[in-house]
Amino acid sequence: MKSALSLAAIAVLLLPGCATKDYVHEYVQSQMKPVSGQVAAVEGRTGTLETRVGKAESSIQGNTGAIAGTNQRVDGVVADMQAVQGTLKGHGERIARNEAEVANLSKSAQEALDRATAAGKLAQGKLVHEVVLSDQTLKFGSDKAKLGKDAEAALDAFAAKLKSENRNVFIEIQGHTDSRGDAALNLKLGETRAEAVRRYLNMKGGIPLHRMSVISYGESAPVADNKLKAGRQENRRVVLVVLQ
Repeated sequence: MKSALSLAAIAVLLLPGCATKDYVHEYVQSQMKPVSGQVAAVEGRTGTLETRVGKAESSIQGNTGAIAGTNQRVDGVVADMQAVQGTLKGHGERIARNEAEVANLSKSAQEALDRATAAGKLAQGKLVHEVVLSDQTLKFGSDKAKLGKDAEAALDAFAAKLKSENRNVFIEIQGHTDSRGDAALNLKLGETRAEAVRRYLNMKGGIPLHRMSVISYGESAPVADNKLKAGRQENRRVVLVVLQ
């Protein structure tokens, strides 16, 4: 059998050159068909993978856009929270200032509250606020009680504020002087100046007389050193204690 195959092979090799070329060509083509099919299959799979990759990239881009939008919304929420925190902080600071103001009210203001409460002039017994009119505002002449333009303007603003708040209040007007001169005269001078303020608030500010009282501390309640010129100027003042 092997001899027969060998003879056949020799016979093929002895065929004319053209026949041999045709055979080789046909043989090569027959061998290439499976390879071509495999290449086509690989190309098909490659195309499919490229399509999937393209879809994945599009999806990633879409997700990136969605993430960016979410980040923007988160940034907006954070900004809103920061604004709210800032507002709360502002409220807290104002409350703290109000508490500090109440804690730092002068001794004479507390005494005014006690006097008004004892006299039955208050419905609630509450100290609203305290306004100090300094010597720079009042500008009383030496041993004088005449109000100047600056003092009148300050009292006009005070009366307007009370009217805008529309509350039933009681006002104690306290006169204070420095320590120069006789103590008894200073006591009288403080009362005269406080009374000048009371009359102005009644006649120009429209505040009823029965809602105001006058008291003089004279030189007995200094807030600064009377040995210094600046200290004496600070001690010369009229204090409006507003009670409810």
